[in-house]
Amino acid sequence: MEINRHNLPEDTAALQQMVAGLLEELEVREWRLRQLQYLVEQLLRYRYGPKRERVSENQLFLFAVTLLSAGEENAPAPEKPETSQPQRIGHGRQHLPKTLERRRVVYDLGERERRCPECQEELKHIGEEVSERLEYVPASLYVIEEACQKYACSNGCTVLTAQKPMQPIEKGLPGPGLLAHVAVSKYSDRLPLYRQEGMLKRHGIRLSRQTLCGWMEQCAELVGPLFNLMKQRVLKSKVLQTDDTPVGVLDPTLSRTRAGRIWTYVGDGEHPYTVYDYTPNRSRDGPHEFREELRGYLQADAYSGYDELYKDPEREVIEVACWAHARRKFYEAQSSDLMRSTVMLAYIRLLYDVEREARDRKLDREGRRALRQAKSKPILDDIRAYLEREQSKVLPKSPEGQAIAYTLSNWKALVRYCEDGDLEIDNNVAERSLRGVAIGRKNWMFFGSNNGGRTAAVLTSLIATSKRLGIDPFVYLRDIFERISTHPQSRLAELLPDRWLVARQ
Repeated sequence: MEINRHNLPEDTAALQQMVAGLLEELEVREWRLRQLQYLVEQLLRYRYGPKRERVSENQLFLFAVTLLSAGEENAPAPEKPETSQPQRIGHGRQHLPKTLERRRVVYDLGERERRCPECQEELKHIGEEVSERLEYVPASLYVIEEACQKYACSNGCTVLTAQKPMQPIEKGLPGPGLLAHVAVSKYSDRLPLYRQEGMLKRHGIRLSRQTLCGWMEQCAELVGPLFNLMKQRVLKSKVLQTDDTPVGVLDPTLSRTRAGRIWTYVGDGEHPYTVYDYTPNRSRDGPHEFREELRGYLQADAYSGYDELYKDPEREVIEVACWAHARRKFYEAQSSDLMRSTVMLAYIRLLYDVEREARDRKLDREGRRALRQAKSKPILDDIRAYLEREQSKVLPKSPEGQAIAYTLSNWKALVRYCEDGDLEIDNNVAERSLRGVAIGRKNWMFFGSNNGGRTAAVLTSLIATSKRLGIDPFVYLRDIFERISTHPQSRLAELLPDRWLVARQ
């Protein structure tokens, strides 16, 4: 509204209308300013702040103050867990594993030193003091000469040559150990191929990153049937957790990278597989195709791409939401509404205290369900009543209003974990499985193509599952690369990480 301060109207009604318009404009600008301040704070926290969403203990007093002022005397209050003081673990030097090779070095006294300085009597050997020092031997490469013996008939009728066993890459240079080392270094240790190129060069071996990349693609094709079997089995889980994260992908048609997605699927205890999938974008078609055979519980965030799975009665997919995602929205809303956000953070902490009690008591499935029904459900009822009462008091588009709307709109899925002891309160296990991808993209930056994304998904699935089961991924991949070419297709399940571990034990 443009106003000429030197020519103001003399009519009172016109002045009142002008003031009302100015107040309305001021209110809009203040709301916009708060939104921008909120966005700046979130960007600064994301860029410079701590990643852990920790709440100060001193703020929890607001929880009791707010509830008392609202007249809710029966609201749950934070309880101090009755736990004994844990035994303090010392910081002394750790014992080195017995499996490491020991090279004994003996230090002895000289012949003159083995006599008593007082009476010159020869000293007797009474023992030794043994200490250990850890040493490092750089990795080494060696060449395997494969000599195929040839035989011929003396009459010149026949010439026969002994056949070599099949190799992971037919007529290729690398052995299974080198392939396993490159795969584990990139997809477990997040070491880009150009760095591995430099490391091999120090050993006198010149291999380009293009060659290493081609090897990884061939390895993914080699273990593709095993990956498909893991995918089939993880989808049979009673409870499947999933999440996704963006990754950069080179696109020759663009001047910059575009955003692809890596999806993770974490199976339950009976299907202990962590399977990854790559899609060129976040459209619902890719995930929908992957989950074609999914039945049972699916725990994820509130991504709209999952809605078709939940609405299809033939699929029988049951939605389970994540309280960690709901908590994050209230955590981020503290700068705009500290009081209500702290109340909700304290409420959610009470829910997690119940989960911690279940873990400490090592309860089984039925025990967890009974504990949640007894302790978590009353807290959840109070949370819903509190949110419904406060929703009308906040602006719908404010951070706090959006957090309340998110929680109430997903309420049925958020409280479903109380119905079954096999369900978790959040899908943090799936989020943790993507941590390696998030760290890796800071090193290798992007995928070179869609094929590179698929290669990463296949090899990362084998590595992550082996680490989940406590298997050395290098040992597992080396054995798989060496055997899978000649392994019968009908017995492919024997090479699954869990089956492989049982056979090794």
